[in-house]
Amino acid sequence: MTRATTSPAPPPRRAASDAAGSSTTILLSDPRVGAVPVHDAGEPLVRLPEALSPVRALVRAGLAERLTAAAAALPAGVGLEVVEGHRTVAEQRAIIATYAADLCARHPGISATDLHVLTSRFVAPVDVAPHVAGAAVDVTLVDACGDELDLGTPIDATPEQSEGRCYLDADGIGADARAHRDLLALVLRGAGLVNYPTEWWHWSYGDRYWALLTGAPHALHGPVEIAVAA
Repeated sequence: MTRATTSPAPPPRRAASDAAGSSTTILLSDPRVGAVPVHDAGEPLVRLPEALSPVRALVRAGLAERLTAAAAALPAGVGLEVVEGHRTVAEQRAIIATYAADLCARHPGISATDLHVLTSRFVAPVDVAPHVAGAAVDVTLVDACGDELDLGTPIDATPEQSEGRCYLDADGIGADARAHRDLLALVLRGAGLVNYPTEWWHWSYGDRYWALLTGAPHALHGPVEIAVAA
């Protein structure tokens, strides 16, 4: 996906075993995220057009508009592809359970507190989960033929599987992948979205994490049941 403006050198690649990510990374398990109040704007979930999301992911209406704007800001021959949007509570809990089980196998005797923190690097606790609020998307970039560009790791690669290269600012991903990540960040930040730093593909707008990072007084979206606008 391609060329973006020059950006500052990224920090060193995070180690997969680093529970906190880095001193500057705020994880979704951080109590400050849960402390953000929610004043739900009542926006409906809408289905994204197939050109933007072949799976027709569901997101809040305002987020859909921002994603459309971000896609329009990409250079010719490069497209934005949304692979996931809204998740049900049951789906979120299933992902948590699967990843937590893997971590327990890797770290026998891990405490409940440490497990909660480590798990949150890859999947959000249900009560603050941006996907459950319809406020987050997992995205990538594709070429004119619809083939995914090199972004360094597959979407949903865990910190363990990727040796930390799933972090947005990770080192060791190659020049093309770095340029593509920089471009993705440029257009999505330009549309008002924020990234979860442990996952280059995860971006959100209007949720508690977004509010904390942007200094907004409250989140715009809380958990939402599936009810699609016409």
